[in-house]
Parts: sequence; C-alpha cells; structure tokens
Amino acid sequence: MSHPTAEQLYTLAEQQLAALTTPLKPKDRMAIPAQEMPAQDPTLRRENMQEVALGYSEAQAKLEAERCLQCPTKPCIKGCPVGIDIPGFIQKITEGNFADAIGIIRENSLLPAVCGRVCPQETQCQAPCTVGKALKSVDKAVAIGRLERFVADWERENGLIKTPHVKPDTGKKVAIVGSGPASITVAADVRREGHSVTVFEAFHRPGGVLLYGIPEFRLPKAIVDREIEELRAMGVEVITDFVIGRTRRLTDLLKKDGYDALFVGTGAGLPKFMNIEGENLVGVFSANEYLTRANLMKGYDNRAATPIFPSRKVAVLGGGNVAMDAARCALRLGAEEVHLIYRRTEAEMPARVEEIAHAKEEGIQFHLLQNPTRILADERGWVSGMELLQYELGEPDDSGRRRPVPVKGSECEMDVDTVIVAIGNDSNPLIRQTTPGLETSKWGTLVVDETGKTSIDRVFAGGDIVLGAATVILAMGEGRRAAKAINELLARS
Repeated sequence: MSHPTAEQLYTLAEQQLAALTTPLKPKDRMAIPAQEMPAQDPTLRRENMQEVALGYSEAQAKLEAERCLQCPTKPCIKGCPVGIDIPGFIQKITEGNFADAIGIIRENSLLPAVCGRVCPQETQCQAPCTVGKALKSVDKAVAIGRLERFVADWERENGLIKTPHVKPDTGKKVAIVGSGPASITVAADVRREGHSVTVFEAFHRPGGVLLYGIPEFRLPKAIVDREIEELRAMGVEVITDFVIGRTRRLTDLLKKDGYDALFVGTGAGLPKFMNIEGENLVGVFSANEYLTRANLMKGYDNRAATPIFPSRKVAVLGGGNVAMDAARCALRLGAEEVHLIYRRTEAEMPARVEEIAHAKEEGIQFHLLQNPTRILADERGWVSGMELLQYELGEPDDSGRRRPVPVKGSECEMDVDTVIVAIGNDSNPLIRQTTPGLETSKWGTLVVDETGKTSIDRVFAGGDIVLGAATVILAMGEGRRAAKAINELLARS
C-alpha cells in the first residue's frame, strides 16, 4: 500500500494553494481537494509509541479552511456540544490569523489540542457540514477537527498559551472529584469566577481518561500535562492519590471540610466482561487495565516498575475506539499477531473510521461476525485459545444496529495467549456505594437535572458518570453546564 510522506503532502498543498485564484465561488471551494492528514508510515509506527497523525502544515490548513462555505445557517455549530464558532475560527485560518482563530475556539473550549485529536467530529460538527452533504460523504466535509488541532498546536509550539483571567477571591470553595475532561472544564470555569477550587484525583497523575485511557500514539501525554499545568497556573489545587469514597466520603467534603459545592466527574471506570467460561484465566485483561498499564504506568517500557504481560498472539474483543487502542497497543508491545473479534460487521463498528483504517494499515487482523463462547486454558491455568461462534445480522436492536444472531454449529477455535475484553464500561460505583441518598439510574449512572445537580444539595455531576462512556467534547459540555449552575449557586449564597 502506497503511503504518501508528510513532505509530499505538504509540497502538494503549497502548489494547490498557490494555484487558487480569488475570489472563490462556492463551486470553486468544493472543488478544492480535502487535505489528507500526514501520518507516520505504518511499517515504522507499529514499532514505536510516537504520535501517528503528524498534523497539517500551514499550507494544508489554509487550503482546507478555504473549503468552508461560511454558510449563513452555520449547521456545524449546532453539531458542536460546546458551541464553538466554527466558521469564525476557520475564516481566521484563511487569513493566516492563527492567534485569533485559537482565541475564538478558547472562548468555548479549554482542550482544543485534545479535542482536535480524539473527538469524533465525523458524528458531531462535521456531520451536518454543507460541503460534506453536497459531496455526499462526511469524509469530504471540512476537516474541522484537524483545523482545530492545527491552531492549538501552533499556539503551544509558539509559546502563546495565556493563563485565563481569574476574578478576585470570593471566599467560596469548590471540590471537584476526578480530573478528566468534564472536571477540567468545571475547574477552569469555576476558578475564573474567583472561587477556590480543589481537584481530587485517585491516581498518582491527574488527567483522567485522557491520561490512562488514550495511548500516546493518539494523544501525547505532554499535551494533557500542559492543560493540567494551566489549571495550576490559575490557582487550582490538584491533590492526587486521594480516593473519594475511601480516603474521604463525598459528603464529608461538604459537612466537615467546608466546601460550598461539589462536582463529581469520576467517569466510567468499571469494565464490562462477557461472563463466559475462562475469563478468570491468566492472560485475560479488561481493556481498562491493559491500557492503564501501558499508558499511565509506561508498561511499554521494559525498564518500568510495572511491566506488562508478554504476549505472542492477542485477541481483542470489541469494535469501539477502546478496542482499537488496545489492539494497536498490543502490537507495539511486541505481539506477533493481534486479532480483533467483533460480532457485527465493520459498518456497525462504533470506532472512528480513521482509527479502523490505522489499525488495518498496521496489520491488525479483523474477524467480523464472530464472538467467543469460552476461553480455553492450558495445564497451568493460562490462556491457550478461544472458541468462537459465527454470527449473521438480523433485525435492528434498540441501538439501531442490526442484531447479531448466532449460527448454530459454527464453532471454531483460535490459538491465542492473551485476551483483552473491550466491550464497554459502566460508571465507577464507589461514590454511589458510599454516599447514601445519591440517586442513580438502573445503569448505575448518577441522575442529574437540567443543570447537572444531583439528588444531594450542592452536589453536581457530569461526564461519563452521568452519560455512560461518551466522548471528550460531550463530557466538556456537561462540565460547562454544571459549572454555570455552580457559579450561579455561589453567587446567590
């Protein structure tokens, strides 16, 4: 498979940009080719943990931005969970005014470098893009996420990130439980109003799922660390190795420690399993554990204090982004073969199209319309293989995807020594188990009203603990809503 180098793509964009004649009519803009994201060569990147996508050049960014029609109805904004003025920042890119472009984004988003990398723009802001609809493919929509990443990286690389203004101290205190994207958003928005903010994180490093759940090759940890340092520069206190529900009960923060309001953003950290024979064998991991060891504890480095389980043939169960991350991590950690098992077809996979494509390029082997019925053991009690059952698609289920129906008598065996279960997560149960009166749904998520308030006075929540496993930008939207309600509450008290 041919793989254009970054230099080739950059040079081509410079030529195409120079060939544009202004003023551009809508048909001229739609004739501009969508800019391909430069990436590491697949044969090289499967051997390292460095970022796969290399980012647009200035010429690519300007050329892609010129594809925007600046629609009067601005449908892309309606698709953005935090309401970024997308046409506004894209217009600034066409002018070469990158400082104003990132300034427009930062009016609504605290994590542009993160969201530009990991958010599923193709199902959010890019889905209603007029260009994509006219060209009959969301893949040909204006690459909003890649443009967001470009200006965020430009800002960071040029040392232009500015610490947000903080109003005078109000004497009010807010505690935030967890340090993922929802919590980061609340911490910044509440601190801006002059309230004292303390973030409590259970792990030894803050960042939540951005740090432990997303591999380095998709989201460099230095970017997450930079956002946390920005919070500290605003005066936010970050306390790690502090487990709310164990180190301290949630309500004690209000009753004993004098906090005026709380936000719970502990995420969806309880992995789901299939409940099949053999899931307790040595060599079976949840994707959460596997990715945490690889990302947060640097299991990919054999000098680390927490080395990861050595694998030869790995099976990853699932079809979402987490499954792709686990499979691609396993490859980089030295597995000879990595097999991804999914009980539907590729069309039903919830993973991003880009992540599926990258996994295939790197040699991940896809086994569709199959699912394990049991995991097999050797004489030591270690994984030695799996029994798989074939499926066919039936009628749609509640999710709108066609239901997989087992094909009787189609069992077969696969030789593997490691199984990673990546079929989803439930919300973290610790806080609800240790907080009487905290209302939860039948799925274990926290129940909140339209402002993000829980059933307990002065306690708010957002992100995956409310939504279930969702996206970074949706979690940020939840955090922004809760922060607004907290600020209004403290203004009245």
